[in-house]
Amino acid sequence: MIHLLKSGGLLMLPLVLCSFVSLTLIIERSIFWLRIRRDKDRDLVYRVLDLADQGLWDEIRLAARGSRNFIIRILINGILHRDYSMAMAMESAASDELRKMRRFMGVLETIITVAPLLGILGTVVGIIHSFDMLGAKGIGDPQAVTGGIAQALITTAAGLSISILTLLPCNYFNACAEASALAIEKYATSLEITYEKRANGNRDVQHPEEGKLAAGGRG
Repeated sequence: MIHLLKSGGLLMLPLVLCSFVSLTLIIERSIFWLRIRRDKDRDLVYRVLDLADQGLWDEIRLAARGSRNFIIRILINGILHRDYSMAMAMESAASDELRKMRRFMGVLETIITVAPLLGILGTVVGIIHSFDMLGAKGIGDPQAVTGGIAQALITTAAGLSISILTLLPCNYFNACAEASALAIEKYATSLEITYEKRANGNRDVQHPEEGKLAAGGRG
C-alpha cells in the first residue's frame, strides 16, 4: 500500500483524503439510516391517524410520547398547530427531517465527481513525466519512463475506485431519503384530510338549540 502511494506521486494525497472523508461519511450515514430503520413504527403511525379520525388529540400525544419515529414527529407537530396551520407546521417539520436525511450528500456527490478528475490529472502528470524522462535519457533508461506510466495508472485506478465505491452507497442513501419523503407526504396528507373532514363535519352538524330557534323564526 505504501509503495502504491509513493508510486502514485503527490496527487495520491488528495485521493487518500477523498477516500478517508468518503469512508467516514458512509459509516456515519449508515449508522443514521440504521437508527431510522430501528425506530420505524408503522403501527404507531396508523394508531395516530385512527385517533385523529376520532378527534382524540390528547390521546395522540400520550401514545406518541417517547417515539423516535420521524413521521410521528411530523404528525405531532401538525397536530399541535392544528388550530393555526396544520399543513404549514408539518411542512416545516418535514423540511427539518429531510435536511437531516440529506446531510453530507453534497460532499459525497462532490467526491464522486472530483476523485476521477484527480486520477485523470495524475495520468496527465505521469505521462508528461514519462516524456520528459524519454527526452532526457532516451530509451537507455526504460525504468524512468515506466515509472511515470505507473504513476499515471495508479492515480487513475485510485480515482475511479474511490468514485465507484462512493457512488453505490450514495445512491442507496438518496433512495432512502426519497422513499422517506414519499412516506412523509402520504401520512401528512392523510392526517390533513382527516382533520379537514372532522372540521367540515362539525360545521355541517347543526346544534339542537339552533334548530329550535330557526323553526321558531319560521313559525
